[in-house]
Amino acid sequence: MLQRRKQIISQTTFASQALYALIRFGFLRKLTLMEMDVWFFALAVPAVLIAGISKGGFGSGAAFVATPILALRLEPAQAIGLMLPLLMLVDCWTLKPYWRKWDTPNVKVLTIGGAIGVAVAVAFYRVANADILRLLIGLISVGFVMFQMAKARGLFVDKPRAFDASTGIFAGVVAGFTSFISHAGGPPVAIFLLSQKITKTTYQATTVLTFWVINIFKAVPYAFLGIFTAETLWANLVLAPVAILGAAIGVFAHTRVPEKLFFAITYSLLVIAGVKLVFDGVT
Repeated sequence: MLQRRKQIISQTTFASQALYALIRFGFLRKLTLMEMDVWFFALAVPAVLIAGISKGGFGSGAAFVATPILALRLEPAQAIGLMLPLLMLVDCWTLKPYWRKWDTPNVKVLTIGGAIGVAVAVAFYRVANADILRLLIGLISVGFVMFQMAKARGLFVDKPRAFDASTGIFAGVVAGFTSFISHAGGPPVAIFLLSQKITKTTYQATTVLTFWVINIFKAVPYAFLGIFTAETLWANLVLAPVAILGAAIGVFAHTRVPEKLFFAITYSLLVIAGVKLVFDGVT
């Protein structure tokens, strides 16, 4: 028992020294007073749980709900920096249940476009300030819900279309850009895939693999742009079990739970958070 305690203390000390070294030599930004208090966790835990459920069982369309919710409490860069490792963790968790069930041609064109979209977003991020990011995240959130409402009322109809590579690349570019800014790459991918009338499982598997790749593309510039911080990585350690729990619930609920209730709650949260971010961005 004593030996085990010494081992744990040694590992903890090593981790602390490694984290300090990363900060000391500039690989992580210094702490920016991101308060991880009760209000932070009151927002973060349900937001991350819903994101995990969405990615695990209902496509990635609504998974970005966590970003606008967290941006109510954090700086936009902190919100997206906090969420990316958690989303990548969920990606790894959900790859196995959907392994090789994806549509390969769709994955190829979407990831090619995604790489281009991420590159464009990097250039945009370098000139955008926090208020512009709040405004953009808010507009994406509200616009997404308005699109879904219009679609439900029959104002927008997914006409069946055959696979088209150029359309897929364009959808990937839009997805890569919006995913980098707010992790909101799901809608353009959904429009492209669902117009082909593929099965629910094929759609889910294709989105899982596509965003696993796009999230890897995003991680490198996030690191170099200072979006990852010591604080966001500590928060990732605390929230990782919540993300995995959400993914497990999503995989279980994929064929068992009606989508309407889940999306009704998610869209309500998106509208509330989106309107608040738009207001904050313009005032």
